[in-house]
Amino acid sequence: MTNLETQPAPEVCARHGRTGPRLDLHEAREVPLGGIRGMQVRRTLPQRSLPTVGAWCFLDEIGPQDVDMRVLPHPHTGLQTVTWPLVGEIRHRDSVGSDVVVRPGQLNLMTAGAGIAHSELSVDGPGRLHAVQLWVALPDGAADGPAAFQQVTDLPVWRAPGVAATVMVGELGGLRSPARVHTPLLGADVTVAAGSAARLPLDPDHEHAVLVLAGRLVVEGREVAPGPLLYLGDGRETLDVAGDEPARFLLLGGEPFAEDLVMWWNFVGRDHAAVAAARAEWESAGRDARFGHVRGHDDERIPAPDLPNVRLQPRRRATTGAEPSAG
Repeated sequence: MTNLETQPAPEVCARHGRTGPRLDLHEAREVPLGGIRGMQVRRTLPQRSLPTVGAWCFLDEIGPQDVDMRVLPHPHTGLQTVTWPLVGEIRHRDSVGSDVVVRPGQLNLMTAGAGIAHSELSVDGPGRLHAVQLWVALPDGAADGPAAFQQVTDLPVWRAPGVAATVMVGELGGLRSPARVHTPLLGADVTVAAGSAARLPLDPDHEHAVLVLAGRLVVEGREVAPGPLLYLGDGRETLDVAGDEPARFLLLGGEPFAEDLVMWWNFVGRDHAAVAAARAEWESAGRDARFGHVRGHDDERIPAPDLPNVRLQPRRRATTGAEPSAG
């Protein structure tokens, strides 16, 4: 999917050091994406005080709601998109020739590299949709590399009594997803049965975060409801979770990203010049040379918004904007 904001705020994400274990709550931002799409979106990454978790640099939760999704061709650079539907189906088409439908339990992973274009639409008109859309920042080399697409329909599941964790990306408890990523990363969809508790294994070299998708979850003794992102910091070897009612959550993690990023609209680059160049090429008559063409849409596309009247410079991760608690 795309960032459909007509006036997207620039996001400058700088590398950061170790934090140690934390329990910081970051509230979601309601992002109005109106028009024919009319999608209800809650955005928890990036935030000023938390621009990334590992290489995860963007996280939208869409719905649950009835919607007729019609996201026309649009560009990406320097990132991977991760599409994970919880309810509903989405048709994906891109400029490397992919044309697939992704369903709950299946993962779409699109690598933009130096440039790609894609579209996403509802399959049979209006229907119920609940999904998460994430971006993964690509490191040097891959960020300027070739575009690619992978759909994974058979994902490993880590289990404990009353708990099941589908490993979407990366590794959990010795189980590894076949999704191809370029930095040490974790993305898991975890369900907790009512009255259950479990201790999940974590990599202490990774930082982690939890987004509750349904129910109420107790994480390291702290109750968390759907909506905000709970940042766990790094240095944790395990994560204790429990629920009095059925709960479902997204577990994200990864090694702190080692490179500065500038994010604007659907572009990730290393500096302002890279983002401005990508926008100019998308708006040029020769856009297909960099981004390719998405078949089935003729000349339909989403135009890029105007760039902000500032020159973006990387900044360090702020220390405000969260509700901290040692954990």
